[in-house]
Amino acid sequence: MDNTGKKLLTIQDLSCVGQCSLTVALPVLSAYGIETCVLPTAVLSNHTMFKQWSYLDLTPEVDNIYANWRANGFKFDAFLLGYLGKASLMALSERAFDEFSADGRLIVIDPVFADNGKLYGGFDAEYVKGMAHLLRRSDIILPNLTEACFLTGIDYRTEYDERYVEEVLSALAKLTGAVAVVTGIELGSKIGEAIRDGDKISYVMGEKLPKSSHGTGDIFAAVFTAEYLGGKTLEEAADKASVFVQDCLRATPSEHFYGVVFEKILKGRMA
Repeated sequence: MDNTGKKLLTIQDLSCVGQCSLTVALPVLSAYGIETCVLPTAVLSNHTMFKQWSYLDLTPEVDNIYANWRANGFKFDAFLLGYLGKASLMALSERAFDEFSADGRLIVIDPVFADNGKLYGGFDAEYVKGMAHLLRRSDIILPNLTEACFLTGIDYRTEYDERYVEEVLSALAKLTGAVAVVTGIELGSKIGEAIRDGDKISYVMGEKLPKSSHGTGDIFAAVFTAEYLGGKTLEEAADKASVFVQDCLRATPSEHFYGVVFEKILKGRMA
């Protein structure tokens, strides 16, 4: 895998404590040899699984950041968007695509607004509508099944078959025009990803572990993007990312409740 010379911009928040968003994306993408640049949308004292937190909105600084990037002639070969949290950041992200894209750039967006059939706190139908618009600018989208259902208006189910999954994939393709990699698909005893690329539908399924954790979606997105940029197919990249997440979950002790010890797994992969 050769990511030499590739420059990626990731847009998401920074939690000072807690293994998620930028504290995951930056080390993972960098370890893959990608020059990883960041646009932090906010600084949190820690992520919101803890009982209290502080939040500093950085969006007022974005115009100044963009002005200096423009003056310095920066261009990015790829973009990875994670948690945005505010509708205004969607427009700012589109400006980044318009002003700082290198030729042949790749845009990957993980919409990050819902799970387990429910919207995260602070999100509403207008945010979902705005995200659907933003996703039309992407090459690859990484929604979980809940997010895919909110985006398409299809009723969320906890029990379903491949026909239902493929209905969701078809609706996403019609809505966004992007390659869709829908995560958290459970079929029988397996869990994994359903992928639609044009008219081709494929599945990458693996072992379902009896645990989940905060930040694993951010890890999946970073590993998937790095592997795909390095030349892996969609299916290969999804498989690599899924296995990485599973290994992180297995390595994380139960008392480590707020994330996964991805550093240990990353070190082993890069050795």
